[in-house]
Amino acid sequence: MPAPFDIIGHPAPGEARPFSRATRAGGLVFVSGHSAPHDPARGIHRGATAAEQTRQALAMVDSILRDAGSSLDRAVQLTMLITDPADYAECNAEYVKHFPNGLPARHTARFGVPTEAKVAFAAIALAGETP
Repeated sequence: MPAPFDIIGHPAPGEARPFSRATRAGGLVFVSGHSAPHDPARGIHRGATAAEQTRQALAMVDSILRDAGSSLDRAVQLTMLITDPADYAECNAEYVKHFPNGLPARHTARFGVPTEAKVAFAAIALAGETP
């Protein structure tokens, strides 16, 4: 019997972060926490400011949602994870720009995983097309 959910972006074998990019189940898409992409060897930098990192992290989440057949405008809840509470206002100022049609429910938590990222986001969004 098939699993009652779809996994989007399985981790690669030996991946240090043992989680999928997202799962789709029950008409929803659940996106794991993601910060702005950062791969200096490929010329990809997450950004120096909290605003830049917020913009790029939300673009990453939107890309994952689109791979799953949704988008950031279909988000019903986001979790904003910040490493320094002093960045809260700057993150919020950029965050609201990405939701011109209304803000989804959100909670914020401080995270302490070993990273130099200032902010990351997890999301829950409606899957599929609007009826």
